[in-house]
Amino acid sequence: MGNRDAILELSNISKTFGSTRALVDVSLSIRAGEILCLLGDNGAGKSTLIKILSGYHPPTGGSMHFEGRETRFSGPRAARQQGIATVHQDVGSIPFMSIGRNFFLGAELTKGIGPLRWIDTRAANEKALEQIRRFGITRIHDGNQLVGTMSGGERQVLAIGRAMYFGAKVLILDEPTSALGVKEAAIVLKLMKQARSEGVAIVFITHNARHAMAVGDRFAVLIHGRVAAAFSRGEKSREEVLNLMAGGEQMSELEADLETID
Repeated sequence: MGNRDAILELSNISKTFGSTRALVDVSLSIRAGEILCLLGDNGAGKSTLIKILSGYHPPTGGSMHFEGRETRFSGPRAARQQGIATVHQDVGSIPFMSIGRNFFLGAELTKGIGPLRWIDTRAANEKALEQIRRFGITRIHDGNQLVGTMSGGERQVLAIGRAMYFGAKVLILDEPTSALGVKEAAIVLKLMKQARSEGVAIVFITHNARHAMAVGDRFAVLIHGRVAAAFSRGEKSREEVLNLMAGGEQMSELEADLETID
């Protein structure tokens, strides 16, 4: 393994679908307590990389090391059991189910013994509320409230809080701020910083360079399935990042997106 400090390391990962090369020799690493931002436009290969990291797709070539051991996940469940949790843009919660039930879905808290066990709704609600309050959501007071009544940012906090509660070591966040307003995006970015301070490794996939540069420790720009650049905070100016992401085009739009960055 090239980077002994890395909790997760990809070495020359490639993925092909028929004649289509979705990823080509992608090498990345991330350490505990660090935010790695994957930047790229639509079609850059971000979604394919997420699916490899989370066990949905095996790579066609290359190797992946997790906690120092070469790993090839047999599926998403195997990745989750190892401590790799993925929160997708649509979160994946069930709108017509309560906050408490969503939080413990598939890992329900129960009372009783054997066939007489039943779901401990009260304990589930209390734990779920405790977690989201810990991350700054104070508007919600009832764990029986339906998830569908929560805002997009609150649902993101619920999903991220759930992953951390169940021991995520690596948290893969797929465009978590893309559909959020300014205030809600700020809540999610703040939560990411808190998760980092608690030792979680975060892979933040986004096409929003402003959000990435607000929280990222290291950055990788994907273009057509390849890592066009990999760098740490402060190593590149915002103009250089813009040029990398835009490929020399669409500069005015990206400059407007980053006009608030100092």
